[in-house]
Amino acid sequence: MKVLVAYFSETGNTEKLAKAVFEAVESSKKETLPIQEVAEVDGYDVVFIGFPVHAHNVPGKVEAFAKKLPEGQKVAYFATHGSMRGGELAVTAFYHALNIAKNAVILGTFGCRGKVKQKIIDGLMEKHEHRAWAEEAQSAAGHPDEADLEDARAWVERMIVKARAR
Repeated sequence: MKVLVAYFSETGNTEKLAKAVFEAVESSKKETLPIQEVAEVDGYDVVFIGFPVHAHNVPGKVEAFAKKLPEGQKVAYFATHGSMRGGELAVTAFYHALNIAKNAVILGTFGCRGKVKQKIIDGLMEKHEHRAWAEEAQSAAGHPDEADLEDARAWVERMIVKARAR
């Protein structure tokens, strides 16, 4: 099975998660690249796509990449975010991601917390409507941690099983 792990990372959180995803893929035919370095995805059996959640959305570079996926491409999304796991903002970003790659076969999603830039937290703390999220995001410091990475590795195994079954 030929696998690509493509990711976009600004702070290193998603890159750290991408490395764990890559390590968990048991194949000699695997590659990991920043999304902007991926020329094409033809020939890959599975493409894992990683991104940081930005304002409960998918970053533009990732959206552009996902829109170019060929019909039937098997895809699994992973993301880092400042929200608690399963939080509304992170889930909204995954719904957006699922709708971008309309022709792809989506195998699943994985999200975990990632440290948020202090500058962003400070700016949001000044806005009443965003203060609660900013306070929540402060507790994401230290993530992704080893438990997050272990959860990601287990998720990869499930995605590979699903890919083989389809």
